[in-house]
Amino acid sequence: MNNPISGLIFFALLIVGFLVGAPVFMANQALGGFLGMVWFFASMVIASGVQMAAQWEKGVVFQLGKFSRIAGPGLFFIIPVIEEVRKIDMRVLTMDIPSQQVITRDNVPVKINGVIFFKVDDPSNAIIKVQDYRYAISQYSQTSLRDVIGQMTLDQLLTEREEIGKKIEANVEKDTEAWGLEVTGIRIQDIDMPEDLKKMMSRQASAEREKRATITKAEGDRDAAANLALAAKTMAESPGAMQLRTLQTIDGLGPTASNTVVLAVPINIMDILDQTSAFLKTKVSKPV
Repeated sequence: MNNPISGLIFFALLIVGFLVGAPVFMANQALGGFLGMVWFFASMVIASGVQMAAQWEKGVVFQLGKFSRIAGPGLFFIIPVIEEVRKIDMRVLTMDIPSQQVITRDNVPVKINGVIFFKVDDPSNAIIKVQDYRYAISQYSQTSLRDVIGQMTLDQLLTEREEIGKKIEANVEKDTEAWGLEVTGIRIQDIDMPEDLKKMMSRQASAEREKRATITKAEGDRDAAANLALAAKTMAESPGAMQLRTLQTIDGLGPTASNTVVLAVPINIMDILDQTSAFLKTKVSKPV
């Protein structure tokens, strides 16, 4: 039996037949046996008319091979022998798009796979208008993927995955809508490129990172030089700034005994010598 309710009804009919047919069998075993066999098959046929579909299912009922109605979900009845039912899953279904090799617009061979999400919107069309809607939409998705990727360059393929998925989805949905199917999404999963192309892209990315690092270092050196020039100008304008800087440097050497600092000439004496040298140059330059 195709569901528990049918089995329960079948066994209930057998019990009723046994209770009713027992006296007949006792009176005439041949007639009772024949009637028992007839009742057994009749119970099976009657029970097969009780159908049950889950909440996510719909039953497409055909009467003598012709579409009759949509039944379910829940408990419903069909005419045994005259009618038959095909149950359809109405939930969102997931199907892999097998990996396939595609040539991009700039003649780069790549292997791509994806996944398609769809659901049955009209169960009667999904059964009547296409032989196997799962296989049909899988094949159509592969064809559409090749068509869309063939119009893209490799750079577009690597950076515009979402847009590519939307284009494939639009192509598939446009032609499968008549089959009673609704495409809810298509996503590109893996893009496999030749190894030599991967190495070239890796070297290009490494060179780009080195370029950015060099530019950053040069900008840092430029800013450091500008700051040093500004600091030198500030110290030159302030007489005590150089002495404070010298004291800070000595303090930064630390109090340990291993650090020995020797100051040959005090800073103020150096300033006096500079002023004296400038004065003497002025005297020499003046005529007597």
